[in-house]
Amino acid sequence: MPLSARKVATAGPGRHSDGRGLLLIVRPSGARSWILRYQVAGRRRDFGLGPWPEVSLAEARERALTVRRLTKAGRDPIAERGHRQGQGMTFSTAAEALIKAKRPGWRNAKHEAQWRSTLKTYGYPKLGSLYVQAVDTAAVLDVLRPIWTTKTETASRVRQRIEAVLDYATAIKARTGDNPARWRGHLDHLLARPSAVHKVKHHAALDWRQAPEFMAELAKRSGIDARALAFTVLTAARSGEVRGMRWGELDLEDAVWTVPASRIKAGREHRVPLQPQAVALLAKPGKSEELVFPSPVKTGKPLSDAALAAVVERMGYDKITVHGFRSTFRDWAGETTSHAREVIEAALAHKLKDKAEAAYARGDLFQKRRRLMQDWAAYLTAAGGVVRLVAN
Repeated sequence: MPLSARKVATAGPGRHSDGRGLLLIVRPSGARSWILRYQVAGRRRDFGLGPWPEVSLAEARERALTVRRLTKAGRDPIAERGHRQGQGMTFSTAAEALIKAKRPGWRNAKHEAQWRSTLKTYGYPKLGSLYVQAVDTAAVLDVLRPIWTTKTETASRVRQRIEAVLDYATAIKARTGDNPARWRGHLDHLLARPSAVHKVKHHAALDWRQAPEFMAELAKRSGIDARALAFTVLTAARSGEVRGMRWGELDLEDAVWTVPASRIKAGREHRVPLQPQAVALLAKPGKSEELVFPSPVKTGKPLSDAALAAVVERMGYDKITVHGFRSTFRDWAGETTSHAREVIEAALAHKLKDKAEAAYARGDLFQKRRRLMQDWAAYLTAAGGVVRLVAN
C-alpha cells in the first residue's frame, strides 16, 4: 500500500515502501529519510532522496520520478551525483589522499606500504575508478566475498581500510550517506564473523622445559646469526627489535638497552635490563648509528628474520618459530616463578589490557624486571655456556 502523510510521520523503525522502489527509512532514533531502490546493469542501487520532513512524501515521489526517468535512459544517477558532489573524486583518489594525511602519524613506512598494497591488490580493481558517492554495499561485497573465507585476516583489513577511505570522503564532503563498509549493524548481517571462519594460529613455541637444552646446543654454534638468536631468547624481545638494534641504544655500563618508541610495537620507549650473559654476546661497540647485528651479506642492513629462523631449523627445531620464544619465556615465568603478572607483561613490552589498571601503572617496573630477567638467564644457561658465543 502507498504511504500516507500520517504513516510517514508515525511509522516505527524499519523500511516502509511507497511502491516502485521508493522507501522511507526510519532509524531507531526516529530520524527519517527517503531512498529510491533501482537497478543498473544488474546491480541494485539505493539513491538517497533526502531527509523527512525537509523532503515531504509528495516531494520524495517527484524526486523518485526524476531518478526513474534517468535510469530508464540508461544513466546511473548515483554515479552522476557522485561526480557533481565529489568533484570527480574516485575511490582511489580518496584512498591516496587519506594515506597522505595519515602518513605523519605512522611510526614507519611499512604501514603506508601495507595500506597501499592491500588497496591496490583488492580494492582498486573493483572500486578504484568509482566515484566515492557511487560505492555502495554491493560494490563493497564484490570486493570482500571472494576472499572472506580464504584470506579472512586480509579481507578484514581490506574492509577496515575501505571504511576508512569512505569516512575520509564523507569528512571532506566528497560523499554523503551511511558508510557501506561499516561492520556493526550492517556487514555483520551479510558476512560471517571473521573469528568464525578464521582460526588464529599462534607462533609455534618451544616448551620451556626444553629451553636450557636448546641454549646449550645453540652455544656450540658460531656466527652473528647465532649470537643474535641467543640475545633474542635471553631478552625475550621481538626479533625485529634485536635485529634493528644500534649501538647508540645500549648503555653497557649500566647494562640497559633502550628501544626507541619508533621500533616498539606498543609505540612507547622500552628499557630492557641486560644480564651478563646477554652483554657477553655483544661484539666490541661500534659507532652509535651502527647496527649491533648487521647482515654479513648486505652492507648497512640488519640480519634478516630468515637468518635467525635458519639457525633454529639447522638445529633440528623446524617446528618452532623465533617469535615463539616469547611464549616460552611467558610460560616459564608464569608456571615456575613467583614474579608478578604485571612484571612479566612489562618484560614483554605488552600494554595492560585493563584500562583502569593501566592508568595506575605509571612506572616500568625496571628493577623488578631486572630480577626476573636474571632468573630467566640463570635458568637458560644452567645446562651450558651461552657466553661461548661471544664474538672475538
